[in-house]
Amino acid sequence: MHTTVGIIGGGPAGLLLARLLHLAGIDSVVLESRDRAYVEQRQRAGILEQGAVDVLRECGAGERMDREGLVHDGIELRFDRRSHRIDFPSLTGGRRVMVYAQTEVVKDLIALRFRQGGGPLLFEAQARAVTGIDTDQPVVHFTHEGGERTLTCDYVVGCDGFHGITRAAMPGLTTYERTYPYSWLGIMADVPPSCDELIYAHSERGFALHSMRSPTVSRIYLQVPNGTDPAQWPDERIWDELDARFAVDGDWKLERGPITAKSVLPMRSFVAEPMRHGRVFLAGDAAHIVPPTGAKGLNLAFSDVVVLARAFAHLHATGSAELLDEYSATCLRRAWRAEHFSYFMTTTLHTDPAQSPFDTRLQLSQLDRIATGTAAATELAENYTGLPIG
Repeated sequence: MHTTVGIIGGGPAGLLLARLLHLAGIDSVVLESRDRAYVEQRQRAGILEQGAVDVLRECGAGERMDREGLVHDGIELRFDRRSHRIDFPSLTGGRRVMVYAQTEVVKDLIALRFRQGGGPLLFEAQARAVTGIDTDQPVVHFTHEGGERTLTCDYVVGCDGFHGITRAAMPGLTTYERTYPYSWLGIMADVPPSCDELIYAHSERGFALHSMRSPTVSRIYLQVPNGTDPAQWPDERIWDELDARFAVDGDWKLERGPITAKSVLPMRSFVAEPMRHGRVFLAGDAAHIVPPTGAKGLNLAFSDVVVLARAFAHLHATGSAELLDEYSATCLRRAWRAEHFSYFMTTTLHTDPAQSPFDTRLQLSQLDRIATGTAAATELAENYTGLPIG
């Protein structure tokens, strides 16, 4: 097989890139190691920045999102038994976010690929290696339907995540990493959300986040020690702990219901530089990981592939590789901004096991500054709703 752009990874980044390339008249092949049912069911992010919403609409993947997604105009911060709402549109000139699960984005993009074309999308196609990365035709070696196969490409894009093969094939990368001394215990519960917008709660007992997947399904997280086994947290203990962490002075009530899923999510920050070697590119989690506190992971991946698709379209239309040459630097500027924002949200809202009362007072002072000052609130709102792409 041969294609212009070989895309390793059929998650949201790879699928969106394939869609944007198709609209620009550029062929591609997408290789996804898992089967379609798995890809369409794996739970990941659920918050889309304004820019991500816009690009999904522009590429024809926004119809169901606009029908079923939940538009949010702000978030609520809770700390010191107080509650404060950050109003996004008033602070950002009208920008907001959309609650629409990554699983649903993936379903929409897969359906578009099969309905409107653009090239093969192969499930259960396990990429094994990328060779010829210093040539004009890198080769992806993969297995599919029981056989060993090769895909020669003019360009290869690794959208294959943190543990994928593409980054490992690229020499001379510099990596930066931070690990955090806590994790998230995430639950899905069949109960209507107890809030209209996301709640980010700082507590001496640890961080908690109340999110949602739909008007009838709640997605909630609480800070736990690294290495926690979800079995250590029976349902009643989870709800009691969430009650304590979300507590404010007032009559707000956390609604309880059947918990349908539990998982523990480690927290880390990671960046690999550069995001390109010759004709091989990295995008999304293959290049950078952020802790989920700032809701940046999926959105940062979308930003990468929008920049890359524009560069390929420019090359296709003009013959100039100028934008491809700028890809890594362009994306890394935004990636590091997202890394900083995610680090800020994480360290401001979580309780470090080693932190002192002094550290806690600094956190509360920063949260109070956001709650009482327009400048700090605006910076949070601008970053949360998404900085300009490119």
